[in-house]
Amino acid sequence: MRVGFIGLGNVGGKLAGSLLRNGVELGVCDLDAERVAGFVAQGATGADDPAQLMRACKVVITCLPSPAASDAVMRQMLPEMRPGKTWLEMSTTDAAEVQRLGALVIERGGAAVDCPVSGGCHRAATGNISIFAGCERATFDRILPLLTKMGRRILHTGPLGSASVLKVVTNYLATANLLSCCEALATAGAAGMDLNTAYEAIRISSGTSFVHETESQVILNGSRDISFTMDLVKKDIGLFQQVADRAGVPLEINPLMMRIIDDGIARYGARELSPNIVRRLEEATGIAIRAPGFPPEMADDEPEAPGYEVVPRNRQAAE
Repeated sequence: MRVGFIGLGNVGGKLAGSLLRNGVELGVCDLDAERVAGFVAQGATGADDPAQLMRACKVVITCLPSPAASDAVMRQMLPEMRPGKTWLEMSTTDAAEVQRLGALVIERGGAAVDCPVSGGCHRAATGNISIFAGCERATFDRILPLLTKMGRRILHTGPLGSASVLKVVTNYLATANLLSCCEALATAGAAGMDLNTAYEAIRISSGTSFVHETESQVILNGSRDISFTMDLVKKDIGLFQQVADRAGVPLEINPLMMRIIDDGIARYGARELSPNIVRRLEEATGIAIRAPGFPPEMADDEPEAPGYEVVPRNRQAAE
């Protein structure tokens, strides 16, 4: 089965690389010709535009920076949509928007899946990232073998749009973790604590989290490099706010986080690395939140292994 991939950025390029590494016949398309050329050199086929890719492939994956970008690409692909073709939306996007675009695909006889990823760019590179998939169960069963070539833990979340809701829920939590880790490390440093010791105290305690065990390390190194920028954080927690607003949930923490990220963007720029939000506290305290011995970027030390479906515990018990 030939697969098309549109969007070869920080995440998309790594997911496409996993497909190519695992023997998938791959066609690629991106606005950056150099990215396309790099994949062609590794054995992929380049496409001039999304329509050409949809015409040639049974499955086309999009991994794009915004709902507007996904809409623009879908406008090009839609005339080539036919029964037997499947669109996988791996972007972090709005659930209502992916449902709207998915309905257009389904009207033409195709299948649509929203399947965002979670776990960091370092895990996307190794094929050990988690993937959520929102679609009909029959569609999920059909695409599961493909998803297991890109990710380790694959969760069927329910109907189209459900994966996008859960993705922005998890990104909201990751942002809250990042901001709280920044405040914890800044407070520990200002109180005279050794920051290597503070890192370990948090790591082995009830205060630990995935974000602390990854992003706190690059904060303390000083690189702050997780290949994720403040404008993307703003987009993600903005999408989470939209979900909450539609559901009538009166959030209190997320609006505050949005103001903090907006302030970071105003100070340092939209494309600043997201962990550098800690600079606001460094400037306020005069303390450099750094410690020796931490890596400049995260690497996945988990060996690559075949992916598998994760079944929710309550569903396992019911069965």
